[in-house]
Amino acid sequence: MASLKDVKAKISGVKKTRQITKAMNMVAASRLRGSQLAMESFRPYAEKFSEVLGSLAERAGGEAGPLIVPKEEVKKVCLVLCTSDRGLCGGFNSNAIHAAEDFVKQQKAKGVAVSLVCFGKKGRDWARKAKHPIVEARLGIMGTRIPFTTAAKSGQKLIDGFLKGEFDEVHVGYTRFVSMARQTPLMQQLLPIPPIEKKEEEYSAGEYLPEHICEPSAQELLEQLLPKSVFIMLFSALLETSTSEHAARMAAMDNATKACNDMLDELTLTYNKARQAAITKELMDIVGGAEALKG
Repeated sequence: MASLKDVKAKISGVKKTRQITKAMNMVAASRLRGSQLAMESFRPYAEKFSEVLGSLAERAGGEAGPLIVPKEEVKKVCLVLCTSDRGLCGGFNSNAIHAAEDFVKQQKAKGVAVSLVCFGKKGRDWARKAKHPIVEARLGIMGTRIPFTTAAKSGQKLIDGFLKGEFDEVHVGYTRFVSMARQTPLMQQLLPIPPIEKKEEEYSAGEYLPEHICEPSAQELLEQLLPKSVFIMLFSALLETSTSEHAARMAAMDNATKACNDMLDELTLTYNKARQAAITKELMDIVGGAEALKG
């Protein structure tokens, strides 16, 4: 059995660890509120923008623009991988990286070369270790208030690379925030811009579907809106990933705090047993000494 001094030192260490996990849980909860508010505020805008863009693309027909037309043969793919800069968030980063690994394996099985644009240090470190070519790495922005210009600058570089033929397709891998207990890794195509799928309820009989009046022409509007669509999809992925990171870290720190409480209960029981054993031993020595004096 461990000595009283050793058990007491372990109890002190676990208490300090519990203080740290509690503080990190509170920080994650505070950041989660701001990030979740930004994400939920941006979702309706992104959905409405996608709806308008789909209507314009349908009206423009074959003259929609080069950002919509898929390449005849796909040989080079760029993957935008969104992870966190810091750890201590459970399986958040590992799930995103596993999804990216599966995507890369699928593309390489088709004979397609894959390069990466990394948002977050964890994804960058994985790409370096796996020796995947890195086009760009943006560190220090995840987990903070993400400006739209970050997505716009990176999105413009991706568009330029797609138009110049450096990439035949561009995909983004991010973690979608579903709830506090569930964050799902997803892969979404950025370029060429996938067609907008209409919901089944939009085709219900007797329902009036409003038509957008285009001025100037639909083609001229698409020239301006298609690049912005890429920026919006990328910015939405960054917001979803940031919110998911805070939710995962909050859950991980809550579980760590509960584990510390369980360890404290066990160590306290061990400490009490060791102290009782020491007291019993001292009493036996006293009683033995007294009996020896009587004899």
